[in-house]
Amino acid sequence: MAKNNKLNAIDLFSGCGGFSYGFQQAGYNVLVGVDNDNAALNTFETNHNSSIGLNLDLHQKKSIDLIVEKVGKNKVDVIIAGPPCQGFSLSGTRDENDKRNTLFYSIFDLASRVKPKAIIIENVPGIATLYKGKAKNEILRLCEEFGYSCNFEPLYAPNYGVPQIRKRMFFIGLKKEIGTFEFPETTHNAENYITCEKAISDLPTLEADLGAEKMNYTKETQSEYQKQMRNGSKILSNHLGTKHTELVIDVISQVPEGGNHKDLPEGVGTSRKFNEAWTRYHSQKPSKTIDTGHRNHFHYKWNRVPTVRENARLQSFPDNFVFLGSKTQQYRQVGNAVPPLLGEIIANKLKEYLK
Repeated sequence: MAKNNKLNAIDLFSGCGGFSYGFQQAGYNVLVGVDNDNAALNTFETNHNSSIGLNLDLHQKKSIDLIVEKVGKNKVDVIIAGPPCQGFSLSGTRDENDKRNTLFYSIFDLASRVKPKAIIIENVPGIATLYKGKAKNEILRLCEEFGYSCNFEPLYAPNYGVPQIRKRMFFIGLKKEIGTFEFPETTHNAENYITCEKAISDLPTLEADLGAEKMNYTKETQSEYQKQMRNGSKILSNHLGTKHTELVIDVISQVPEGGNHKDLPEGVGTSRKFNEAWTRYHSQKPSKTIDTGHRNHFHYKWNRVPTVRENARLQSFPDNFVFLGSKTQQYRQVGNAVPPLLGEIIANKLKEYLK
C-alpha cells in the first residue's frame, strides 16, 4: 500500500528535483532523491515534502543498497531518472565510451530490488540515434528483460504549456500486466504557446538596482500563467540581477528582440560568436532552451541576463520553489531540470495506469 494511500516515487540523478516536483504536485510521495551535487540536494530537500536527499555515486552497487535501506518498507511505484546526458548531447563531446552513458544500468539494478510498476527515463533526443541507437536499444532490451513494456517519445515542452523551447526524450516502461503507456495529448500549439512576456513580465525589472534574494512583488499578475506560477506566494525569491560592465550592456543593447550575435554590427561582440552567443529572447515566443550557464541569453526587454527566478519561471518552477547554493549553482540547478509542469502532466497520465 502506498504511504498515505498515495503513489510513491524515487528520483535518481535528481538534481534539484524539477521532474519529481511535478510528481509531487500531482499528489505522489517522493521518497528519495539521489544525486552527487550537495547544493542541488539541499534545494531538493527544501522543496520536497519529507523527502530524503542522498549524495551517492550510482556507479557503485553499495549505493543501490543504501537507497533500498532508506526506502524501507515503503512500496515504490515509480522510478524517475534523468541520467547525465553529456555523452548523448549535441553540445557534449559525444564520447561513446563516456562512462556516464551507461549510468542507466543503475536504474535497472534498483528496479530489480524495489520492483516498481513504472520506470521513467528522461534524456536528450540524441540518445535515440547516436552510436547507431546503442543506448536506446539497450534501454529497450533492459525493459524487456525486467518485464516492462516500453514506449518512448520526444516531447516538446511548449506543447504542454512550458514557455521554453525544450525537447527531451522520455522512455516510459510499465509492468507488462499493466499495459503500454500512451503519452498525454498536447495542451498547446503555435497559436497559443506561453510566451516569455506571459511568463515573466510581472517580475521587477531590476533597472534601478540588482534586486535581492528575497523581495516583494511590485506588479500584479498579467497572465494566467503568472498566477499559476505565483501559486499564492507573497515573497519573491532568487530574483537577483547580475552586474554587467558598460561594454557588455552596450553590446546587449544592440541585439534586437529575438536576435543574436549575427545581428550585431561588424566588430561588435566579437568575444562570443558561437551559435547561442548574444541571444535576446523574444517577448512573443517561448524562450530558448535554458542551459546550465547564464551568460549567453538576455531578457527580451532589459539589457541583462535573466535572473535565476526568470529562468525558473521559463522552466515552469512555481515561485515558492526556492533555490539554494551560490548563484552559479542555482542557475545550474534550473538549467539541468525537467520542467515541473511537464513532469506533472506525465505524472497525472501515469496515474490512469497505476490506480
